[in-house]
Amino acid sequence: VFHGRIVARRAVGRETRYEVEVKAPYRHRFPLVAREYLWVPNTCGCPPLREGGEYLLMARRHVNREHTLNRILLQDDGYARPWTPREARLVREAARHC
Repeated sequence: VFHGRIVARRAVGRETRYEVEVKAPYRHRFPLVAREYLWVPNTCGCPPLREGGEYLLMARRHVNREHTLNRILLQDDGYARPWTPREARLVREAARHC
């Protein structure tokens, strides 16, 4: 789970790759750097992430069987909400309990 700003969007084959500026990570299941690529397994624009927009993103790490691919994947059932001050408050409160 992290707060990120979409820097760029690019279709790559049948997937969409977003360049994301990581503003604040909240769950540390895997390390994040200041800029990451976030992959979405479609090109239809779902979820609708716009360049310059800030979002609360719940993605997972995807590593293939050969361990040659290691990326952050936002699945169809993943969570992507526009970032608001309310989201910031909810995440801070949840972090105290998790």
